[in-house]
Amino acid sequence: MPPTRPISDLTAHIGYWLRMVSNHVSAAFAAKLADKGITVAEWCVMRALYDTESMAPSHLAQTMGLTRGAITKLADRLIAKSLILRQASAQDGRAQTLALTEEGRALVPDLAALADFNDAEFFDALTLEERETLIRLLKSLAQRGQMTIIPIK
Repeated sequence: MPPTRPISDLTAHIGYWLRMVSNHVSAAFAAKLADKGITVAEWCVMRALYDTESMAPSHLAQTMGLTRGAITKLADRLIAKSLILRQASAQDGRAQTLALTEEGRALVPDLAALADFNDAEFFDALTLEERETLIRLLKSLAQRGQMTIIPIK
């Protein structure tokens, strides 16, 4: 019989601490967005559309690492809120694109400011060097693990 190893403590795992921080940061940001009537997933769609005039839903799905069905559901919710619109593609009338409405475009900077404030709330306790190191390490892990899906939950 192979020797048994001691069972590691829950808090001995890096994943435990990542989830601890991530859950608190994410929940606080979700609450801030909810005050504006937006979900984190909707914010991610709006931010992705902000830097472009319009985008095909299939391209948005690929960019965000979501299914076309998930993008359709998110788009439908944002259309109902008058924050984005679905229109025929200028290149191909059979295809559709998604774009921010004027109201949606005007809201994105306010939502980005909430994201910045949320980060400051949690990470200003770190020095600038510590924040830069943390970001560098997390980016390195994401790149090495080929983690490309935008976190929306």
